[in-house]
Amino acid sequence: MKRFTLGALLGLCLLSKLFVVPVNAEGEIVVRAVMFYSPSCGHCHYVIENVLTPLIQQYKGQLEVVGVNVAEEGGQQLYQAAIETFAIPPERQGVPTLIIGEDVLVGSVEIPEQLPGLVESYLGQDGVDWPAIPGFADALATSAPTPTTQPNAATAEVTIETPAPTDIASENKPLPTATAEPAITGIIIEKEDWRDRFARDPFGNGLSILVLVGMLVSILFQGWRLLQPSTSLVSNHWRQAVPPLVILGLIVAGYLAYVETQQVTAVCGPVGDCNAVQQSDYALLFGFLPIAVLGLSGYIAIGAAWVVARWSRPPWANLAQLALAGMVWFGVAFSIYLTFLEPFVIGATCAWCLTSAVIMTALLWLVAPLLRPAAVAVRSLATHS
Repeated sequence: MKRFTLGALLGLCLLSKLFVVPVNAEGEIVVRAVMFYSPSCGHCHYVIENVLTPLIQQYKGQLEVVGVNVAEEGGQQLYQAAIETFAIPPERQGVPTLIIGEDVLVGSVEIPEQLPGLVESYLGQDGVDWPAIPGFADALATSAPTPTTQPNAATAEVTIETPAPTDIASENKPLPTATAEPAITGIIIEKEDWRDRFARDPFGNGLSILVLVGMLVSILFQGWRLLQPSTSLVSNHWRQAVPPLVILGLIVAGYLAYVETQQVTAVCGPVGDCNAVQQSDYALLFGFLPIAVLGLSGYIAIGAAWVVARWSRPPWANLAQLALAGMVWFGVAFSIYLTFLEPFVIGATCAWCLTSAVIMTALLWLVAPLLRPAAVAVRSLATHS
């Protein structure tokens, strides 16, 4: 009888744990999720502002989300634990990643498409508690919610807070709260300056600076050459050397365009963090055009200009040479701007982007001398016509 009673009690304890219903402060069934994000990730901003915030408003306290900043050491450790626990494959690793129950949603397309249906489904199943990520429960339990957004340097690596309602920015602002009740919480980060961003990856960012200096020296030198009296004929090496460089540029820009448009995780290699760059606000021009798509279009245009310059006759050959040199000059100038952003603004280096910058600089050395003779020929033709 004692054995039966003890067994029954153990069974009741297990059943009570199995059928515990997560509820909020008002006793309502609640769905809880974890969002892994980075402050420099434009896709994360989109998901937070346009997906999570409206859902929080819609469900009025029945949806709770904790944001984990993977740019911080503690947040990165939790993210790696989540990767191992949920067996997230390499091609699906990256932010934004949202885990709700046993479901892992990745990217600014998958999360908006699937999250609303999952919230409805879990609410119909008596809610769902926080995902079983090793270390997350301890971090959540030991973190005292606070309205301040300024971190204490002496606190633990992972600090979870309840921020005041605000819009998310690229740096030190917390995740937004959509209602008066704490619904979205985030891991606070210190306000960073360019030194802090550079220190995230000194080797990769140092490499970016070397490439940046090389481009600046190249464009200044070629500009100086244009101002000097013409003393020699233009070398014809550009005729043979341009096509291989354009093909290589098309491969690099094409891969990055695929990563940006399909929102997949890039293969970064041992140097830098190209995914952080591709997911930053600066990966889009005017807020909608992926930079890599612009680069791909540029290489296609350069290749087309080379074909016309190589195989046509004046005046089309001269006009094509003029366009070829002009596009390459613009490409290097734009690459200088993008490369400057990596170490000093984004705090991450993209090896693919540096490769494209080096290719464009090599093209500059080949075709910059074409600018003056092509311009003189076009002016001469215009004068005699």
